[in-house]
Amino acid sequence: MFSPSTTNVIRYSALGLGIFYGFYHQNKLTTKAKIRQAENEYHRKEKLIMQAKAEWAKKHPPADKTTTPGGLITDPNDSRFDLEAYLKQLAADDKKAHV
Repeated sequence: MFSPSTTNVIRYSALGLGIFYGFYHQNKLTTKAKIRQAENEYHRKEKLIMQAKAEWAKKHPPADKTTTPGGLITDPNDSRFDLEAYLKQLAADDKKAHV
């Protein structure tokens, strides 16, 4: 059907294309694996950061900014807010500042 030289050209061309495709496919798989590994590492670090933030929040509870050190509630939207006590505290602070 084909001459022996034509058969050899087709055979070696197919072999070369197969080797080229093998290198290309292996490179593609390696790149995907590296990307997946980098993403997994990023998610692992993100998880560790979230855990560290949670532990830090447990050890350092946020200060309540609606109360003074004496326990006076300064947030007017709070149902326990006492306007008279708040005004007395402001007057006392003002007197201390002017002395």
